[in-house]
Amino acid sequence: MNERKTFIELPNFTGRNVPITEIAKAIGKDAQYVRIGLQQGVLKFGYAMKLENSSEYNYYCPDKKVWEETGYFKDTSIK
Repeated sequence: MNERKTFIELPNFTGRNVPITEIAKAIGKDAQYVRIGLQQGVLKFGYAMKLENSSEYNYYCPDKKVWEETGYFKDTSIK
């Protein structure tokens, strides 16, 4: 039996929190679009958390999740 295996070189994920503005530029959308999409759970590449007694959200968009959902990755280890 001849099984062909395909190997893909994956990006060097670090868990980096990809900034909202960087994601917005990469997907061709406005930063506010990304923020609202994360808040509403429509966009699946990150998390929006509202802190207690605050009206502001904090966002965490890990590089691996952003890559899986959008195909965008920026290697920050290359200087």
